[in-house]
Amino acid sequence: MSDVFDFANMLHDSYTSVGFVIMFLTIVFLFGIAIGSFLNVVIIRLPLGESIVGVGRTKEEKEKASHCMTCGAKIRPIDLIPVFSWLMLRGKCHSCGAKISPRYPIVEALNGLLYVLTFWVLDINVKSIITCLLMSLLIVVAFMDWDTMEISEAVVGIIFLLAIPLAVFTDDVPLKHRIIGALAVSVPFFIIGEISRPFIRKKFGEDFRAIELGDTILMFAAGAVLGTQAIIVSTLIGIFAAAIGGGIIKAVTKDSKFAFGPYLAIGIAAGALWGDKIADWYINTFLASNLEAFANLL
Repeated sequence: MSDVFDFANMLHDSYTSVGFVIMFLTIVFLFGIAIGSFLNVVIIRLPLGESIVGVGRTKEEKEKASHCMTCGAKIRPIDLIPVFSWLMLRGKCHSCGAKISPRYPIVEALNGLLYVLTFWVLDINVKSIITCLLMSLLIVVAFMDWDTMEISEAVVGIIFLLAIPLAVFTDDVPLKHRIIGALAVSVPFFIIGEISRPFIRKKFGEDFRAIELGDTILMFAAGAVLGTQAIIVSTLIGIFAAAIGGGIIKAVTKDSKFAFGPYLAIGIAAGALWGDKIADWYINTFLASNLEAFANLL
């Protein structure tokens, strides 16, 4: 596999023109939106307990899935092109004009853009490929939690497994830091969740969602993937995003309940790309300079 990446890097070094970069990132984007189309299927079917690949589905279920839910018109192959079909159809069924949810192209485009951003930040290597897989899984976690207020343990389990190829093919995060990272946030989350849950639900009702087990296992898996520094940065970003998002939701809907998973997913995605750099900057620049200034005052 290293030969493939050596060849790719050779091409990268050989073509310094903007055209090569645009061509490569365009291919990455197109591949990303294609995967994003599959993610839409996973997000919809997994909570319902349906097969995500069609295995075990009845003929009637398959027929229903390939037709418009409003008029029953058959979905044409040209209607299945990720993002572009929705734009060409202007978000409506080609037959009856029924509206098609904009979330389909949003998920597809988001996945494609995250793939592009990943390769842009991390360059062409094994870590970039694995990080792209992580981004896709985080999209599934975020949208499923938004819809159902639950985080899929199966999806989180796959995230955890990504730590294995990262540990084998990369050496940027030592194994001990992956182990510590898995526990650094998940253990405090579990303790805080268990202690606070009775008090929070007594005040806001039984349906109010504090830090749940799904949030805890997500941070356990992400910590094993990212390591200690990046998962701490991810958590801080996620909490900050949740404070803003939750505040907006409460202001608009007057409801204090919101899914925590999407904001944790945002934090994890940011941590995967910039977590170690942010931590290094804080420790070596910001913290060091302030400690030095404090020492000079003594």
